[in-house]
Amino acid sequence: MENKCGCWALLKRGVRGACKPSASRDSANTIPRTSLVYDAATETRYLNASNRELCPPNEAKLSSDNPDPPPTDNKSPCQLLQFTFQELKSATGNFRPDSILGEGGFGYVFKGWIEENGTAPAKPGSGITVAVKSLKPDGLQGHREWVLHHPNLVKLIGYCIEDDQRLLVYEFMTRGSLENHLFRRTIPLPWSNRIMIALGAAKGLAFLHGGPEPVIYRDFKTSNILLDSEYNAKLSDFGLAKAGPQGDKTHVSTRVVGTYGYAAPEYVMTGHLTSKSDVYSFGVVLLEILTGRRSMDKKRPSGEQNLVAWARPYLADKRKLYQLVDPRLELHYSLKGVQKVSQLAYNCLSRDPKSRPTMDEVVKALIPLQDLNDLAILSYHSRLSQQARRKKKSEGTQQHTNAASKSIRDSPLNTSKQRCR
Repeated sequence: MENKCGCWALLKRGVRGACKPSASRDSANTIPRTSLVYDAATETRYLNASNRELCPPNEAKLSSDNPDPPPTDNKSPCQLLQFTFQELKSATGNFRPDSILGEGGFGYVFKGWIEENGTAPAKPGSGITVAVKSLKPDGLQGHREWVLHHPNLVKLIGYCIEDDQRLLVYEFMTRGSLENHLFRRTIPLPWSNRIMIALGAAKGLAFLHGGPEPVIYRDFKTSNILLDSEYNAKLSDFGLAKAGPQGDKTHVSTRVVGTYGYAAPEYVMTGHLTSKSDVYSFGVVLLEILTGRRSMDKKRPSGEQNLVAWARPYLADKRKLYQLVDPRLELHYSLKGVQKVSQLAYNCLSRDPKSRPTMDEVVKALIPLQDLNDLAILSYHSRLSQQARRKKKSEGTQQHTNAASKSIRDSPLNTSKQRCR
C-alpha cells in the first residue's frame, strides 16, 4: 500500500470528488448496521454525550467554517497511511460493538490491530493497536482533520475514503480518557498524576496556539484528553478545531459549538472565538482535576450543579480553597500545589478574556508544581505530633506543680505552723 503524505484538506478533495454515496448502505463496504445495535448502557452513553453538545452533530458548520489547516513542518513530513475499508473492517473484527472505545457527534471509535509495517490487519493482541474513528455519512462534523505533530497531541496514522465511508486511524491510548479516571473509577487518580496530566494538556494547547498560524481547539474537555500507559496526556478529536485570527483581527466569528460547562461565556454569547476561549475551558478542566467534580452535574444540589459557579467563591478565599479538593485524595496532595492550581484556575476563568493568562504562561506556572512534596497528610501528622508533645509537656508541668504543692503541704514547717495556730 502506497504511503500518502498530506492533511485532511487532501482527504476532503477525495470526498468531494471520487467519494459518491453508494447505492446501498448495506453493501460489503459499509459498517454493518446490525453491528451497531447497542445495549441500553451503550445507548445511554451515546445520548449523554450527544446531549452535552452545544450544537447537534448534523448542524455543525460546513467545511467553509474550517479553512485549510496550516502546512506541516517540512522537516518532519507526515506520512499518512491509506487504508482500504476491508482492512479496517478486519482490523476491528467487523466493527463489533464490544470493540467500541467511545462515541460522539462524529461517530464511533473502534479498537483495532494492524501490522507494524503497513496497513494489513493483525490478530487481536498482535501488531499495533489503533483507534479507528468512523465518520457518520450524514454528519458534517469531522469532515476535515488537522495533521499536527506534537508529543501532547494524539497521532493520526492514516485514513480511509471508500464510497461513502470515511474513517480515521489514530494511535491507541492505553489508559483511555481523563474523564474515565476522574469520574468513573473507584480508585482516585493520584495528585502527582493529576498535575502531570494538566501540564501535558497545557503543553498541547500551547502548541496549538503558538504556531505561525494559531489553531483554536474549541472543544477542550476531560473526554478529549487521552492518556498513554505512563499517564502522558494527549489531546484528541480535532473535529471542531479552527484557525485562529490572523493579522490585525482580534477574534474569529463562528457558530457556537462545543460542550456545555466548558465553553467560555463570551464565546457562547457572541460567537467571538479567540485562544482565550480555550484558556477558559482549560480552567474548567483544572477545576475538575482539583475537585473530582464534573463541569455540569444535574445530580448535585441546585447551587452545585455548575462547577464554575459553585467553586468561584472558594477560589477567591485562601481560607476556603482546601474545601474544593477532591475528598477521595484523603490529604494525599500538595498544600502549595492546591494553592497554585486554585489561583491558576481562578485566573483562567476570569470573566474578562484579556485578563486570562496565555497557555505558555499556564505551562510555566504548572512546571514547578511537579516537584512539590509538602503533602497535606504530612502536615496533618506533624500538627498531631506537635499537639501531643505540647499536651505531654503540659501534663508534665502540671504533675510537677501538683508534686510541689503536695511537698509544701507536707513540709514540717507547714505542719508546725498549723500546730501553732
